Amino acid sequence: MMTAIFVFIKCELGYANDVAADLVDNVENVSEVYSTSGQHDLLAKFHLPKDADIGTFVTKQVQTRPHIRDTFTVITFSPFLPTKG
Repeated sequence: MMTAIFVFIKCELGYANDVAADLVDNVENVSEVYSTSGQHDLLAKFHLPKDADIGTFVTKQVQTRPHIRDTFTVITFSPFLPTKG
């Protein structure tokens, strides 16, 4: 079983596309990365094992990537999926 987390990312000016490419190419467990408007430049979705230390993952695997200035993490509980039919 996996836990989905979303990480809002602020990048150094002019580096959002580079950061997005770096995340999808080099960070394990990344699902998708979106460019966004507003206070943050990117929104990244990760699927982590249920027993993973989320704080360590974000601080060691995400925040240390080049050109990332700040992050804001949202931890999810239960997904709600459309029913088929």
